[in-house]
Amino acid sequence: MAAYCSRVYHRPVSPSIMKRSLARPSIHAGSATLRFRARRNSVSVVRCDADSPPEGRAVAGWAPPGPYTGRDPEAKKPGWLRQRAAQGEKYAMLWESLGELKLNTVCVEAQCPNIGECWNGGGGAGGEGDGIATATIMLLGDTCTRGCRFCAVKTSNKPPPPDALEPLKTAVAVASWGVDYVVLTSVDRDDIPDGGSGHFAQTVKALKELKPGILVECLTSDFRGDLEAVSSLANSGLDVFAHNIETVRSLQRIVRDPRAAYDQSLAVLKHVKNCKDGMVTKSSIMLGLGETDEEVKQTMCDLRAIDVDILTLGQYLQPTERHLRVREYVTPEKFDFWKEYGESLGFLYVASGPLVRSSYRAGELFVQNLVRRKKAELAPTMQ
Repeated sequence: MAAYCSRVYHRPVSPSIMKRSLARPSIHAGSATLRFRARRNSVSVVRCDADSPPEGRAVAGWAPPGPYTGRDPEAKKPGWLRQRAAQGEKYAMLWESLGELKLNTVCVEAQCPNIGECWNGGGGAGGEGDGIATATIMLLGDTCTRGCRFCAVKTSNKPPPPDALEPLKTAVAVASWGVDYVVLTSVDRDDIPDGGSGHFAQTVKALKELKPGILVECLTSDFRGDLEAVSSLANSGLDVFAHNIETVRSLQRIVRDPRAAYDQSLAVLKHVKNCKDGMVTKSSIMLGLGETDEEVKQTMCDLRAIDVDILTLGQYLQPTERHLRVREYVTPEKFDFWKEYGESLGFLYVASGPLVRSSYRAGELFVQNLVRRKKAELAPTMQ
């Protein structure tokens, strides 16, 4: 049985030592005995004093966190992160529609804090919105083959096979909603030869056949760096290709599954830009994981160097005690700074705020106009 932890202390550590520490076996920690204080340029060092779970905890249900995880009992969410519980007529109708068609959404599976606002068509979680309700459809099931340490989606090495009728069901559902813009995403499916690229492409084609004027954004995995899979999706009629780099280079191995990589994500975004004239590309960075300002600036520069058009930045929030701890709650003022900095680098659009997420609805109108403008500019050259 794995040891549990009774004491935690901090010490300064160099980046090289931090990277080497990732190769060591995991040290499990009982959450009832942990007290973490986030400090820059330091890591939590866990001292283990026993070989059994905390007293009174059933072994069968014990799921201890590992290094860098656990709850900090003194950490309190600031007021700007508090959201009302989702409710409202549009929210209820969309929930019912998705349930009847057995479609998954990243809004639910990833515990997105904006679900009320988006599903109600903007204006707030309580149903005050007067716009079109939007949801991000999650293809390929609800179980991911990767285990990123920030994500609430459930994982398995052998998830159920994809629903062959899902592309058509998705297209029928979206067409019935009367929307002009839709975002599709998926779990990682490393168990499928093309990583699910073909399934994505079928869904895009089905959407375009049922509603030719609809604009489609796909927020995808890295397809294990398979550029042929990337090309297949890019040439399916897709309008916006989104892939998240997630965090700065130094934190990749801590935050993301080992099969993901900083340079691999950059390669995917660079390749898709060259696949199709007018393709709009998009990426996202989470803040509050222990990154420095200089590292965030470098990541933004790396994305602009490969001509990424749109960037979103949001606050990382810990889903459970088994996920990475929040190292910092970034203020709204600092997010405003990152928006201005991104715009100064040349991003066509930057959405930056504590509750901003990859497919946040606030940017949809701008993206729609951007895509349509690019199509209009390309039209004369294609005649």
